[in-house]
Amino acid sequence: MLNICGCLVHAAPAREGEISAVLARLDGVEVHAAERGRIVVTVEDTEALAASERIMAMHQIPGVLTVTLTYHHFEEPGDAPAASDLPTA
Repeated sequence: MLNICGCLVHAAPAREGEISAVLARLDGVEVHAAERGRIVVTVEDTEALAASERIMAMHQIPGVLTVTLTYHHFEEPGDAPAASDLPTA
C-alpha cells in the first residue's frame, strides 16, 4: 500500500531555511514550497518508517511549531494511471 501525506509545517520564520534543509534530507520527505515560516511537504512510507511515524518525529525538530496533515492518500502499488491514460491538453 502506497501512503502519501501532504503536510503544512509551521516553523519559526527565522529558521525556515534551516528547517527546510533538515526536512529535505529526511528519507520519504519532499519539500515543495516555503514562505514566511510555512513549509509544504509530502511524506511517504519508507522501508524504515511509516509516514505517520515520520510526521510525529518532525514535531521534534528544533524550530518546528506545528505539523498539520492536510492531505492523505492510499493506493495499491501499480494503481497509478499509465501515461497513455492521462488526458492531454
